[in-house]
Amino acid sequence: MSGQDKVFEKPLKAHDFKFGANVVSVFDDMVTRSVPFYLEMQRMITEIVQDFAVEGTNVYDLGCSTGTTLNNLDKVLPEDITFVGIDDSHEMLEKCDANFKEQGMTREYKLEWQDMNQSVKIENASVVVLCLTLQFIRPLYRERLVKEIYDSMNPNSCLILVEKVLGEDSLFNRQFIKHYYDFKRRNNYNEMEISQKREALENVLIPYKLNENIELLKKTGFEYVETFFKWYNFCGMVAVK
Repeated sequence: MSGQDKVFEKPLKAHDFKFGANVVSVFDDMVTRSVPFYLEMQRMITEIVQDFAVEGTNVYDLGCSTGTTLNNLDKVLPEDITFVGIDDSHEMLEKCDANFKEQGMTREYKLEWQDMNQSVKIENASVVVLCLTLQFIRPLYRERLVKEIYDSMNPNSCLILVEKVLGEDSLFNRQFIKHYYDFKRRNNYNEMEISQKREALENVLIPYKLNENIELLKKTGFEYVETFFKWYNFCGMVAVK
């Protein structure tokens, strides 16, 4: 079980956000209180994956964190689909493995450390999930990463992309951010927590506009791209090869 997120409750020295042990221990609480409709997005991801996952193939979760997405999928997908979770945090992978064992996952699965800023290795994939992951990849490397994913996926497979996004116009961007911080206040984050996390993420989480993400997916080869979720500055997209 995840503890309560109090990472930014007290004054901290300025530092970039990292998925280290202190974040991993409270991650599930952090993400459900920080991402609007996170549990609903996870439910929708599970539905969409069922439409595309093929027996005898691999389902990838890039940036698998504590394994929530794959744990949900384990309940609904055939046993002969192999799960591959990839993350660049050793602490996250350890927590993910512990969660799989706690749930009693019996299917074949692999958990791999990879720096997706450098490259990603994918094979026999019918589904690839990037849930709140691409936004942490440096913009310089995003197109290359998405192209690598596309090239390695099976025909008729899908990529599910969930991202924090910028408003298409600065007016709406300011409004959406204001409403987002109100959401965090409703989930009992105080002003210090909101401010310190924003500063820690400033150089780490770099969002694109929704249209920029769609253009990236189409530029790298995906034939069909659709938005399946939108809440102010958060969006879910599905792309089919």
